[in-house]
Amino acid sequence: MANRLAQTTSPYLRQHADNPVDWWPWSPEAFEAARERDVPVLLSVGYASCHWCHVMAHESFEDETVAAYLNEHFVPVKVDREERPDVDAVYMEAVQAATGHGGWPMTVFLTPDAEPFYFGTYFPPEARHGSPSFQQVLEGVVAAWTDRREEVAEVAGRIVADLAGRSLVQGGDGVPGEQETAQALLGLTREYDEQHGGFGGAPKFPPSMAVEFLLRHYARTGAEGALQMAADTCSAMARGGIYDQLGGGFARYSVDREWVVPHFEKMLYDNALLCRVYAHLWRTTGSDEARRIALETADFMVRELRTAEGGFASALDADSEDEDGRHVEGAFYVWTPAQLREVLGEDDAAFAAAYFGVTEEGTFEEGSSVLRLPGNTGPVDAARVADVRTRLLAARAERPRPGLDDKVVAAWNGLAIAALAETGAYFDRPDLVERATEAADLLVRVHLGEVARLTRTSKDGRAGDNAGVLEDYADVAEGFLALAAVTGEGAWLEFAGFLLDIVLEQFTGEGGQLYDTAHDAEQLIRRPQDPTDSATPSGWTAAAGALLSYAAYTGSEAHRTAAEGALGVVKALGPRVPRFVGWGLAVAEALLDGPREVAVAGPVGGELHRTALLGRAPGAVVAAGEGPGAGAEFPLLVDRPPVGGEPTAYVCRHFVCDAPTTDAGELAAKLGG
Repeated sequence: MANRLAQTTSPYLRQHADNPVDWWPWSPEAFEAARERDVPVLLSVGYASCHWCHVMAHESFEDETVAAYLNEHFVPVKVDREERPDVDAVYMEAVQAATGHGGWPMTVFLTPDAEPFYFGTYFPPEARHGSPSFQQVLEGVVAAWTDRREEVAEVAGRIVADLAGRSLVQGGDGVPGEQETAQALLGLTREYDEQHGGFGGAPKFPPSMAVEFLLRHYARTGAEGALQMAADTCSAMARGGIYDQLGGGFARYSVDREWVVPHFEKMLYDNALLCRVYAHLWRTTGSDEARRIALETADFMVRELRTAEGGFASALDADSEDEDGRHVEGAFYVWTPAQLREVLGEDDAAFAAAYFGVTEEGTFEEGSSVLRLPGNTGPVDAARVADVRTRLLAARAERPRPGLDDKVVAAWNGLAIAALAETGAYFDRPDLVERATEAADLLVRVHLGEVARLTRTSKDGRAGDNAGVLEDYADVAEGFLALAAVTGEGAWLEFAGFLLDIVLEQFTGEGGQLYDTAHDAEQLIRRPQDPTDSATPSGWTAAAGALLSYAAYTGSEAHRTAAEGALGVVKALGPRVPRFVGWGLAVAEALLDGPREVAVAGPVGGELHRTALLGRAPGAVVAAGEGPGAGAEFPLLVDRPPVGGEPTAYVCRHFVCDAPTTDAGELAAKLGG
């Protein structure tokens, strides 16, 4: 019998629709049922491409005995953390406070008033390594609920009071300046891995937002060390196993310091952020490798994540079937020497093994290797590499594919729109700009729809039930602003303004602080609020960036003031934890530089427009268009006529404008940073 999850828009919830567990989605009705039955709620939070979520589902939630016990003693609630980041954030904060660590699957036991009283992550089917079995945990919770209810209520009350009492993050005093960004650079330098690139030890995550800060800091100050860290980190990732050497695109993270073995899931947000990073690295250095990675990553997103409606799917699973029909991690991506020989023959297999670092003992499990570029082969025949890569890719295409989580998340599509628009513009790939535009159209048509508020997810062109959170409004606005700069279509600037007005009205508190949920959103046990960047820019820092750009485009004092208020938290956190506020620091660099406002009275896609887009000045905004209607599209173009009938560029910052120029070389010099 299918449970209540079959009708949801979340592929993760649908994966559990046939469980014998009588799951509920997160809803008032679930808690009402718990109240009526006088039983606790089991909250299980995960996401579709989460390896250990699948393991626990198979071991416990598909087990008839466990399910029968669960159904009798609990109201089980399943949440997709990607659909409800607010629910995830609130209870993850409680899990981390109680246990010192967190992760997914997240398992939390709640009272019918949604107050948490017992926590964990993955629980095994049998007790092991000092961890109780899931059945033991369930029985322990039932015993406490039945025999020690007052104690449970006291614990729950204490946890909720503790969460509520945590001081709300204030905007801080003033904006980050030269001193804070210099200290942040010093902090990153201390944590930098000189040998392998990146920051910290294993597991190592792609530091896309910190790299954006380093590139902008270099552009503004000329600090060579910042550029070196950015370039070397990007090169190490590009040559490592974290990057798919055959099909393009990045895995979620590396389990080791050397970028050799990835956790194989591929997320839209990582690839969108990294595609943009490599495009910006190319813009800074002209590196052929950076250009190749940006384009291959863009092509990967379009080829493997694009949905029929023109949006971009959330993720590709880490697991797939191997040759023996077992569902294992990485099966789609790894190779043994024997598999190379089967596809390529002896000579080319030996060449490929040396080139891609495939060894007899293997770098992964059971003698298989993750393809990477160890760079120890000396000069290579590029045509031979291309031929080998093509043949291996064709052979890999015959393997069972990893599962696709095909829900469309608004925020992550905003990141993809920005990346594809800019990559398409830089490398003369109008098809990529078209794909960005189609995704933006979908967000307007389906996610904004007729309600004029952003919905977080959609699937198969149908909007989900969950309201957009701050990162959705901010990242979609960021994508629309990038699209406006590239296409010269002012409608995208208008849509961005519409979204950012909602940020000002619904997500902003006193003193510049921001909340992750709207003032009129569902009230949880705590209103989530997190200014730190993790796998994606926080809603807080993303909003600061989009507000600042919009203010530069329009001259809006309200948006500029809101951006500066939001950046107060970066002043406080940047010098202390630069790795976790990378996007906030990148926005701070834009503020320190102006940002510059570039108006091109001339054709979209013309030489001056392209030169403006390739300018390295941090956070510079670009408006292009010609003719009497151009000023109606972009306020920056008002009263900015062509000089002598020639396309003309105007560059302004801090209320001061340079003399207009018709010379692309002169414009490039003005925007060099």
